[in-house]
Amino acid sequence: MIIDKATHAEWLSNTYLVGDGDGGAAVVIDSGGPIEALLRTIRDRRLTVTHLLNTHHHHDHVAENRRLQEATGARICAHRLDAPRIDGVDELLEDGQVIRSGGLRIRVLHIPGHTAGQAAFLLNDRVCFTGDTLFRGSIGGTRAPGHTTFGDLRHSIMERLMALPDDLQVAPGHVAPTTIGEERERNPFIRVMRGIDPEGQGRAIYAGNEVQLIVWARDYDGGHKAWVRHADGSEDTVPGSQVRRRR
Repeated sequence: MIIDKATHAEWLSNTYLVGDGDGGAAVVIDSGGPIEALLRTIRDRRLTVTHLLNTHHHHDHVAENRRLQEATGARICAHRLDAPRIDGVDELLEDGQVIRSGGLRIRVLHIPGHTAGQAAFLLNDRVCFTGDTLFRGSIGGTRAPGHTTFGDLRHSIMERLMALPDDLQVAPGHVAPTTIGEERERNPFIRVMRGIDPEGQGRAIYAGNEVQLIVWARDYDGGHKAWVRHADGSEDTVPGSQVRRRR
């Protein structure tokens, strides 16, 4: 199997090329770019790209959709709830759907929270491409365009992704790979969700209002991510740059 990755220098978003072998079938997952090296690999290894699978609609994951389609003829695919926000979608995806491309078998997992139609793609039961729901040491935000709720995000992480085998490789939408088991044991957000670590009791200001700071941890970009609880009991995960901690 061929798995190649390109990471955008500013957005830190990953574009993945997955093929079943030289001269065989392939898919691309997300298209934030840069894609030039991936296109060379496609040519050099004589791959036929059948599908371009978008995990969600945000620009840093779909920016090169059209160029990739023009270069490869691949069908642009996205979950039906995010597809209206993505230009030129050819196929609407549903939870549990299985996509086949040569020797590749890809199962669609609907994991809302970061967006309504956020999808993960489980490849041959070996690798899970988790988009912006699960990162190495962090999790997705719930205030980006098209988001749903923290409750959805928590369910997607704990009931769907954490139900996968510990040794399953995780290929996130940004930066470094990990495994389900590593995130189960080390991810500070998941440790609190599991009840291993206690909720933080600190106070902070977010969007002009005082909130409880449940988790404050490093995010994939070297900054911080915050899990906050509002006065009405609702919760969010938000960029640390938008939070002012009380001293």
